[in-house]
Amino acid sequence: MKIYVYGVYSDEVPYIKEWQNEHPEVTVATTTELLNEKSAELSKGSNGVVVFQQKPYPDDALRQLAANGITKMSLRNVGVDNINHKLATELGFQITNVPVYSPAAIAEFSVTQALNLLRRTKEFYLKLGKGDYNWAPHIAKEMNKQIVGIVGTGNIGSTAAKIFAGFGAKVIAYSRHKNPELDGIVEYVELKELYKQSTIISLYLPHVPATDKMINRKTFSMMKDGVLLINTARGPLVDEDALIDALDTGKVGGAALDVLTGETKIFNQQINENEIDYPEFKSLVKRPNVLITPHIAFYTDQAIKNMVKMSLSANLDLITTGTSDKLVKF
Repeated sequence: MKIYVYGVYSDEVPYIKEWQNEHPEVTVATTTELLNEKSAELSKGSNGVVVFQQKPYPDDALRQLAANGITKMSLRNVGVDNINHKLATELGFQITNVPVYSPAAIAEFSVTQALNLLRRTKEFYLKLGKGDYNWAPHIAKEMNKQIVGIVGTGNIGSTAAKIFAGFGAKVIAYSRHKNPELDGIVEYVELKELYKQSTIISLYLPHVPATDKMINRKTFSMMKDGVLLINTARGPLVDEDALIDALDTGKVGGAALDVLTGETKIFNQQINENEIDYPEFKSLVKRPNVLITPHIAFYTDQAIKNMVKMSLSANLDLITTGTSDKLVKF
């Protein structure tokens, strides 16, 4: 029995070896290459593949895998929006993801970035770089005085809500499904009311047609002046041109973006600034009140361990039983 793992990073290798030692009946082969039309041939002869990438999975790569008899595919992450669902179904793929690998990793990071915006840390770092050690005029705000709007109270959003509440903030939330674990911690409100009340808005939703550019000129107009926006979910939730305009006018007082609509152009690679063809990014990244990080909210040792071992186990389940408790239903 053989599982082939694509797009392996050095920090994943110890956990792959750990899982391999726990499952000596399985041969695990790896490559640093992402899954594409050419690399699909590398897994020929395997029973299943484990993958992880932000870039779209090419249709021809799926076709090549299927032609090689491989239709058991396990993602080491949550999102499946970069897979052609219709084609995968037609080809007979069974696909798993890791729906819960470490909610705390992303939740803690979103709170950290909210605190960084409140305390204006980037602005102070920029001042220090110029030899300016004055306090004024960059006075900060306290989290315990904020109204934090949580958009989406799934595993990550609920964890973040508890952390924000722990700092003494008032936490309100909008979600299609209320989490009873948050009783006494958050107040559920309609989305328009959340926009109206919040001084900080933090997003925890998947990218689907209904959430595409849900943060836009119309929704910005509903928000308080100087609102802070945190997005550790998916880049396309935010209309970046509208965000730039809102920053220019002061409607948005600051933004922390761990995800961007065009992030695959720049994230997770070494790139010269002159080579970047992404005007929205260039406008955002230079601002003292905008924090951009390269999709690292998930990136902790515990999260990586869970992503690797859970995805390998799910792939093994698909191979040996034909199903998995992590099976994605398109």
